[in-house]
Amino acid sequence: MQLFLIINKKIFFLFILNLLFCSLHAQENIAAKIPTKQDTLNGSITPERIWWDIQYCDLSVKPDYLNKTISGKNEIEYNVIHKKHSDLMQIDLVSPLKIDSVFQKGKKIEYTQDQNIWYLKTPQKQALKNNKILIYYSGKPTESIKPPWDGGLVWEKDSLGRPWISVACQYKGASLWYPCKNTMYDEPDRGASISISVPDSLTAIGNGRLKSKIKNPDHTTTYKWEVKNPINHYGITFYIGNYINIRQPFNGENGKLDLDFWILDYNKAKAESHLIPGSITAIKSLEHWFGPYPFYEDGFKIVDASYIGMEHQSAIAYGGAYKNGTNKKGGDISNTGWGKKTDKIIVHEIAHEWFGNNLTAIDIADRWIQEGFAGLGEELVIADICGRKAGNEFMAGRFRTIENDKPVIARYGINEDGSNDNYVKGWAAMHMIGTIINDDDKFRKILRGLNQDFHNKTVTTNEIETYISTKSGITFDYLFDQYLRTTKVPILQYKYKNGELSYRYTNCNQNFSMPIKTNWSQDNWIHPTTSWQTLQVENEETTADLKINLNFYITLQKVE
Repeated sequence: MQLFLIINKKIFFLFILNLLFCSLHAQENIAAKIPTKQDTLNGSITPERIWWDIQYCDLSVKPDYLNKTISGKNEIEYNVIHKKHSDLMQIDLVSPLKIDSVFQKGKKIEYTQDQNIWYLKTPQKQALKNNKILIYYSGKPTESIKPPWDGGLVWEKDSLGRPWISVACQYKGASLWYPCKNTMYDEPDRGASISISVPDSLTAIGNGRLKSKIKNPDHTTTYKWEVKNPINHYGITFYIGNYINIRQPFNGENGKLDLDFWILDYNKAKAESHLIPGSITAIKSLEHWFGPYPFYEDGFKIVDASYIGMEHQSAIAYGGAYKNGTNKKGGDISNTGWGKKTDKIIVHEIAHEWFGNNLTAIDIADRWIQEGFAGLGEELVIADICGRKAGNEFMAGRFRTIENDKPVIARYGINEDGSNDNYVKGWAAMHMIGTIINDDDKFRKILRGLNQDFHNKTVTTNEIETYISTKSGITFDYLFDQYLRTTKVPILQYKYKNGELSYRYTNCNQNFSMPIKTNWSQDNWIHPTTSWQTLQVENEETTADLKINLNFYITLQKVE
């Protein structure tokens, strides 16, 4: 197992370098930004990262609300996976935060800084297992002005003017607020803890379960929370405010699951009437489709946040308006009406516990894996509540929101996010795959199998593609290539002459060959390619109302 891990990481390192070299030629419409040295150091598996494997993170923080500063420490336990390795350990921490000191086995460790990258000079000879390094840091972290989109610490006040602090850092990473390995390929295998020190008048919430609550002489209280499962760097979080707790028992697929709702004191009634029942409905449905909730050991909680939402593992941020709809105003972006049957924020963020937290993309460029499947979760919950037709119409209503500004998958190895289409276009790809498989039981087994076979693992798009094609018995390479790696929307061209209907795909990759359902073939399915094909029809009236089934994201064009 250890040997496989070493070989696997070597292969992946070479794979990343290759993709970084060729991605400018292999993808279209990517922004012309030339990656900087910092982009590469932050986004790739460098020699200073690859030799050590995180086992556990013990993080302590003390935010200062008045000055918008933070101080703390992170003790990282790690294993050495390469006997011959760099004597430098790369730690990421974004300026103006700074490392104050570093210790290993009680001795000071020297370090240097290259902008947001810090190199700790560690001993060449180390034990292969159970090494620890303690990093003290402080300063003024990046403030998030438009959370969660820009990332950083969120310093807010609740509606009564009381301090309300939280974190949102998915896109740029957790190094915005604590020293870490700011890459998603390496998660602490045995979990993490976070201790938050706050004034006695406030409550601090973190991931997992509360391990201790200690009152300090300086009129602060330290809350220590811990998760037992691996966790990605941006999934670690804290919330500070005037919270109260409501616990709701829930019997899930794996037994009793502790549901905790940490809400601002004045939101109690709304939580009881909206947040709690909405969450239970979502979890029941998502367990059915995706498999058991992945983190029974760590419990599940939703926490009131000042921004719209974020999938912090086992401690989801909820910033909705306590009403159904796809936005805070209770609207429905699909324009179908079905979006008003659930609270999108509840469903979407809970779905991330399976796709995003349990199963995490290795590189942010593959974020569609997390967002696309969470979008699929929104559809599946609506379908469970209102029927399959409702779910299909809801999905089809979202097609018009796809922008096709750039490919869903971005360039690897530079911490670059792809198009915002990774939400809906990634979801559309999975929706079409489910439609083509045309077997709910098989599709459900694939979704559950992903969460079982990749439990607590990081994955690539290629691994997802291979898994789905293998388990379904259908090769979907053409579909992933078209919808995730290009911006072109396939066009189905057709023409009618002398009782014969001809059709083909254009504006697509040469290998694109997606079967689709129509209203004019005998079994409703046709199998177009980029070459003209023909079908005998009785009369021209058959083609007068030619329609493509609403489950497919393509364009229809009649030609002469």
